[in-house]
Amino acid sequence: ECYSIENTNTLDLNNSGLTGSIAPEIGQLINLTTLILVNNQLTGEIPPEIGNLTNLTYLDLYDNELTGSIPPEIGNLTNLNWLSLDNNQLTGEIPSEIWNLANLIGLYLSNNELTGSIPPEIGNISNLTYLSLGSNQLTGSIPPEIGNLTNLEKLYLSYNQLTGSIPSEIGNLTNLERLVLHI
Repeated sequence: ECYSIENTNTLDLNNSGLTGSIAPEIGQLINLTTLILVNNQLTGEIPPEIGNLTNLTYLDLYDNELTGSIPPEIGNLTNLNWLSLDNNQLTGEIPSEIWNLANLIGLYLSNNELTGSIPPEIGNISNLTYLSLGSNQLTGSIPPEIGNLTNLEKLYLSYNQLTGSIPSEIGNLTNLERLVLHI
């Protein structure tokens, strides 16, 4: 039997010593459900073509040297359960399209250089169990809508430039096991 990479549903190149950028051709692997490129030395921007991978449930680009902004096309990945872009050098605001990924369970964007505020739309991702936005340059206050995330077990918002008081709605997070807000 003959197999082709186009029909692959899992691409796991964790700790593979990869260098260079993620090629736009990644968007041709439309059957992928899992893409793991963790702990490599990938550089450049996340190509917008990644938004073509609408079957993805797991996207992990943790611990690389990726730069530029998070492409709004990630919002096309409506089946995504897990999105990890932490430990890179990503800049700009978190695209509003991310807040529409209603199936997300884990969202890890920490240890980047992301700016802007945490919008009220964060409350749309009610299935979130793990949320890590720490060690960025986020500003503004923690929106009270964070209290809608009643499945949260871990919440990391530390090492940003957040201001204002902690919203009382955090008290709605009865499943919370770990809350990290320090500066």
